[in-house]
Amino acid sequence: MTVNIDLSKSGIDLKDLLKYKEQIEIIHKDLNRRANDEKDFVGWLELPTNYDKKEFARIKAAAKRIRKDSDILVVIGIGGSYLGARAVIDALTSNFYNMLPNKVRKFPKILYAGNNLSADYINDLIEAIGDSDFSVNVISKSGTTTEPAIAFRIFREILESKYGIEEARSRIYVTTDKERGALKQLADKEGYEQFVIPDNVGGRYSVLTAVGLLPIASAGVDIDRLMAGARVAQEKYADSNLKYNDCYKYAVARNILHKSNKKNIEILVNYEPKMHYFTEWWKQLYGESEGKDLKGIFPAGVDNTTDLHSMGQYIQEGRRELFETVININKPSSSLKINVDEDNLDGINYLSGKDLNYINKKAMEGVVEAHTSGDVPNIIVNIEKINEETIGHLIYFFEKACAISGGILGVNPFNQPGVEKYKTNMFKLLEKPGY
Repeated sequence: MTVNIDLSKSGIDLKDLLKYKEQIEIIHKDLNRRANDEKDFVGWLELPTNYDKKEFARIKAAAKRIRKDSDILVVIGIGGSYLGARAVIDALTSNFYNMLPNKVRKFPKILYAGNNLSADYINDLIEAIGDSDFSVNVISKSGTTTEPAIAFRIFREILESKYGIEEARSRIYVTTDKERGALKQLADKEGYEQFVIPDNVGGRYSVLTAVGLLPIASAGVDIDRLMAGARVAQEKYADSNLKYNDCYKYAVARNILHKSNKKNIEILVNYEPKMHYFTEWWKQLYGESEGKDLKGIFPAGVDNTTDLHSMGQYIQEGRRELFETVININKPSSSLKINVDEDNLDGINYLSGKDLNYINKKAMEGVVEAHTSGDVPNIIVNIEKINEETIGHLIYFFEKACAISGGILGVNPFNQPGVEKYKTNMFKLLEKPGY
């Protein structure tokens, strides 16, 4: 479960980092002071150890029922209400999980709705479900966010038409506020099983709550091991001393590159397709946390080696505002060797006998060297392998680093006032009452 950072390609040394030592200690102390305040949004800080054990057991029981009676689980949510779950599920299941035959897959397909306003998407999803047995997990603090509210209305009607009102009720799982909101009222009225979005955990920090854990468990992922990995990270990164805390080193390093080297864009790089949605989750976490008050490092992402054939040119020779954070997986889950071909028309016999993982690793090393020589500093985040413990650890690593980084930038990393701006305009154009 080893997770550590390598700054040797970043141009930053320990002396540079330690200039932030006192500031980090202040931010660290403030975070811990706020952790148990129910009116604040720092509840995620102690979540791996301080979570509702009874609800956790109910999550596992509900997931077991979903796995028993459903071929498909439709997860309805947007932003933090689905990105974390999808990141974990994609990382820890087959690249082609939803395409596998039931006997091989063993767990329900996980499909997603409520994250866009496309009629084509919804109709295609309905067609994909077809006659399959399915359940719905709708995730929304208020129940009135436009995209998930529309999707839930549609799929609730389909469930009630397909199964009747009573059975439909047993197939709808609601994750929402514990006391208030339209979705809470509806769930109480209809008797849907409910799970809680904690008041002191914001959406983008909520993957290790019921928000993420119910869909993740339904996909067959061991959520006990996921939480165990996060718990190790919580303990590991509790040290206020910057010298010994890799999580804090990452937060400081990205700010040094931003402030001193004028690097305004961070690209999260992976070399494993399973990590694509982990990057999408990371982009929301950092973009929504830091992009305010005309400040922030813009978060972007690439999937290599794929994107070397699309974005590689720009990263190598475009505007010099970039730095990269590379997720390096030391032990891949499987292997595949290249065989000899007598004709060798493709010219790759020089790779015969080599494992594809070895080739992929050499590609990564070559890219890091090329980009750093082109004035694109690289931070390397090394992880031992992709499994539940490591992904849980990595989630906590980036969450805490984000909170620390926001403190260095001088912004509140737990609000998102700008998100409401577009909604006001949209509601006016749609002639919503009150707008």
